[in-house]
Amino acid sequence: MTRPPLPPFTEADARTKVQAAEDAWNTRDPHKVSLAYTPDSQWRNRDRFLTGRDQIRAFLTDKWQRELDYALRKELWAFGEDRIAVRFQYEWHDDQGRWWRSYGNELWEFDAQGLMRRREASINDVSITADERRIHGPRPPHEHGVPFPLA
Repeated sequence: MTRPPLPPFTEADARTKVQAAEDAWNTRDPHKVSLAYTPDSQWRNRDRFLTGRDQIRAFLTDKWQRELDYALRKELWAFGEDRIAVRFQYEWHDDQGRWWRSYGNELWEFDAQGLMRRREASINDVSITADERRIHGPRPPHEHGVPFPLA
């Protein structure tokens, strides 16, 4: 199975990969999202370490049961031959109705078929009010590639 674009990445390829990841994660479909990773993909997500699609699916299922109305934005930070770095923000609320904005950075490494074999994510959560929200669902196509503010 291949997942174009394939390494080595151009800037356009890297931007395409980042937008595809954002679009997939905004579906909140653990199975669909997991297919972008190698069967033995290695993850660090905050303080959790995962290996393989089964653990990734289980992690994402749990995540989206806790992080309600999750909506994500990703932005290309840097890229190399088979690596991409992104910064991201997402907003969600918990089962108590409290809203959060999660900020983070990810480092991605891909195999020759364009599947992600390694993902390292550092993430911080900031409490926000509903009035402070700025991410309302998936990004509309006319906003693809538009940078988002840091704070």
